[in-house]
Amino acid sequence: MIATGLRLVRPDSLDAVPDGVLIAGGTEVVPQLEDGLLEAETLVDISALLPRGIVGSRIGAGTTLAELEASDTVPAALRQACSLAASPQLRAMGTVGGNLLQSTRCWYWRLRYPCRLHGGETCHAREGRHREHAIFANDFCASAHPSDVAAALLALGATVRTNRRELPIAELYRVPGEDDRRLTVLEPGEVLLELEVPPADASAYLKETDRKRFGFPLVGVAAVRRGGTTIVALAGVAPVPWLLEGTLDASTPLPESEYKVTVARALTSRALATIEGA
Repeated sequence: MIATGLRLVRPDSLDAVPDGVLIAGGTEVVPQLEDGLLEAETLVDISALLPRGIVGSRIGAGTTLAELEASDTVPAALRQACSLAASPQLRAMGTVGGNLLQSTRCWYWRLRYPCRLHGGETCHAREGRHREHAIFANDFCASAHPSDVAAALLALGATVRTNRRELPIAELYRVPGEDDRRLTVLEPGEVLLELEVPPADASAYLKETDRKRFGFPLVGVAAVRRGGTTIVALAGVAPVPWLLEGTLDASTPLPESEYKVTVARALTSRALATIEGA
């Protein structure tokens, strides 16, 4: 439940941002406040400070998923990932920057079990139910990253610009471990501002969910062809968006998530066929 004394501030610049929880579209932050996963005395609305819109290959972090879905200038994989993410109402509000930083949908984390991402010593998914969990990099934490958009941008080789640095999107994420349980490398006060997305000769994004529409990916597959190189990235299969290097034979599914390997093979085959024929 959101605290009744919560204060909302709108700073004039990123240099004037006070301590607090940053918010732009609010589709991730507000539910976490309601569920007690985030605690804050101050919400800092930075929506007016974020670049918004598409200029050439640059995309402002404040651009909504609906705006990207409707654009004919961004690669197909990104448009498709945005169109398959959430409901129309959420796509109209949610920003691309916020989508990249969304938290896991692991029900143990969401229900505030003392799991490793909450500072505990146990991955409850490994010992309990784990049908929707990771099949790669799941030894310490078996949570699965839920962002369709992140997988598409990873396959596209996007670059992220913050208020402090530029880095490839692959370096934005990190697999959690005992010494550092964070899922991104962002430091306190660091804000995503912009994405640089290079063009592709062909690209596609496909996903499988438990529902026909508006579900988080059980498996998502982004495939990109650029020159003589083909790149595949996956959503819903690791604690972070996963660049597929090699084959799915390297996966380490838990008993209830073995089906994800079969689904990933099928979607990868379909996505590759799509871009080869484009």
